[in-house]
Amino acid sequence: MTTQEAPPPRRRPRGAAESLGSIVLAFESIIAFLGGLVVYGLRALPEPIAPWWGIVAGAVVAALMIVTTRFLRYSWGIALGWVLQVVVALGAFLVPALAIVALIFGGMYAYATIKGAALDRRNAQLAANPPEDA
Repeated sequence: MTTQEAPPPRRRPRGAAESLGSIVLAFESIIAFLGGLVVYGLRALPEPIAPWWGIVAGAVVAALMIVTTRFLRYSWGIALGWVLQVVVALGAFLVPALAIVALIFGGMYAYATIKGAALDRRNAQLAANPPEDA
């Protein structure tokens, strides 16, 4: 009695833009949560808003960044990543140090998505027209 095991399912190939963008967003999610803790600790929210909303906002932005990493294969996922970069930049109105975070991670996300897309186009072109070996 022989039983053949089914081969493990193949992983979907991921492009460079998707891979690099997901790395940046995953690490930035940690910083976004910590930024929420800073907003709470400094009581940077306007007076009628309770300070604990800073933690909630940081946790929500961090969770959205993690969820967005699953959708970077689509163009709207890349755009959602950019929207989250703007949200982090808007946090600089509450805590000015978040402007530095927005510049650093925004630059890394820009590089990941722009250069990653260029690498994906180049790899697709090479796959379609392999170079001739001499």
